[in-house]
Amino acid sequence: MKMGIALAALATALASLPCASLGEVQSRVIDYRQGDTTLQGFLAWDDAAKGPRPGVLVVHEWWGENQHARNQALRLAQAGYVGFALDMYGKGKVATHPRDAQAYMDEVAKDATLMKARFDAARALLKAQPEVDPTRIAAIGYCFGGTVALSMARAGEPLLGVGTFHAGLKPGDGAAEKGRIKARILVQTGGADSFVPKEQVQAFEKEMAEAGANARVITYEGAKHSFTNPDAAAAGVDGLAYDADADRTSWAALRVFLKEVFGS
Repeated sequence: MKMGIALAALATALASLPCASLGEVQSRVIDYRQGDTTLQGFLAWDDAAKGPRPGVLVVHEWWGENQHARNQALRLAQAGYVGFALDMYGKGKVATHPRDAQAYMDEVAKDATLMKARFDAARALLKAQPEVDPTRIAAIGYCFGGTVALSMARAGEPLLGVGTFHAGLKPGDGAAEKGRIKARILVQTGGADSFVPKEQVQAFEKEMAEAGANARVITYEGAKHSFTNPDAAAAGVDGLAYDADADRTSWAALRVFLKEVFGS
């Protein structure tokens, strides 16, 4: 569905509100492992919050676990959650050239077992943090990361919610089985995204309906691929462009979604 007037007004109003944080956001870089591979993630939380709170995994774009992903973890911490920007590629594998980003992404995307193992390693780490309520975990993802998050939802990962931004929506290993998806899903996509055309969006909506999933799609008219990344155009890839309005409104919509998912 396209974004309705009521949701747009709610998201815009929420975007103008101060963040939930009353203390100081803390962060730390964490090295962890999946098999023989060392990974590096970024954890962020508000030290003023009392007791365990929901944790949200952040799955990066095809560039790797870079500052864009870390910024989202910080925003989540400001909103009252514990954010963890995970690593799907391996410590130090952060690309600045599309050729390298494609190679890193292809290595993981071609192996569904590896993708799940990398995601599960991060999920286990986040659940183990003393600031986190391990029964309340969600995931968000950007571009490639959104595709990963949706793959985990299709696989029945025990997540309360999955939110994606300009993600590829095609199922990698076939359509979701009816009743398998546990997570509530929010997909936010650009109406001018040449990488995710409307036919792909429509096919996704049909897949989710047939799977019995609780899924919603918001389309931002005129927004192109990677609309949340201020550096989207820097790589010189046709079809990538930042959209400040779509970035702001989609983040506000995610905050509404997370409040629904976590019941707070």
